[in-house]
Formats: sequence, structure tokens, C-alpha cells
Amino acid sequence: MRTVRILEEASQEAIEAAAWYEQEQAGLGAEFFAAVDAAMDIIEENVTPLSPLPEEAGDTDAKRLIMERFPYDVVAVELREETVVIAIAHHSRKPGYWLGRGTP
Repeated sequence: MRTVRILEEASQEAIEAAAWYEQEQAGLGAEFFAAVDAAMDIIEENVTPLSPLPEEAGDTDAKRLIMERFPYDVVAVELREETVVIAIAHHSRKPGYWLGRGTP
């Protein structure tokens, strides 16, 4: 089991996305949060390897877990002792917009 740490910016992205979905349809925000939680469990249990990012994201060590129901990627960097989630990125956002976010 891996330790998963979520950067504040990524957490804020998930909150904002859930609020948007909730506004669109009652209960959909909670379903989005459940999907994010399920993605975090997959990363924590290390059962599915993370996928490479598209070339447009730049040359980085970050990888992604593509969410199934929602058009989002969980972007993370796998360090030796933990996995750091640096973005909950909508597919329509510019790839690599999160590159300035530090990971110790």
C-alpha cells in the first residue's frame, strides 16, 4: 500500500469540479467525489499502473490515472516513499498547466 498525498491545488480542483457538477444535477457532485475517492484508492493500492501523460504536457515524471465516468485525469508523481497527486485535471484544460506545482 502506497501513501498518497494530495496537493492543496489538486484538492481545490476536485472541490470546484464537484460544486459545478452538483449545480448541474443534484447528487452529481457527490458522485464526482466518490469517483475521485475510488481513483485515490486505486493509486494507494497500487493495483493499476499510472499511464504516461500526452506529449503536450511536457517532459515530466508525472503520470495519470484516467477517471472512467468523468472527463478528468488524476495527475500524480510517484516518489520512492509516496505518490503525490498534483492535479485533478479536466481533459479540456491545457496539458501541463500544473507544471509549476512543486513536489518535494
